[in-house]
Amino acid sequence: MGIEHRMLHSLMTGFGSLAPKTKNLIVAGGLSGFVLGVYYYTMRAVGGTDELQVAIDKFEQAKNKKEAETTSSASS
Repeated sequence: MGIEHRMLHSLMTGFGSLAPKTKNLIVAGGLSGFVLGVYYYTMRAVGGTDELQVAIDKFEQAKNKKEAETTSSASS
């Protein structure tokens, strides 16, 4: 039995001796930290490029320009 295995066994034995509510809180904290980390990473990765918003803005500008040209042509 290696030292790593003994250390892991002692950690798991220590975890098993905790009250169920304490174990639940530890697991909930770990899961919450993981979920928040994934959320933060995803928002940073997706939010870095805003290509869709740029395309929408260009489309709206072209639409407004076309409407302005149509309005000015109709009034002439």
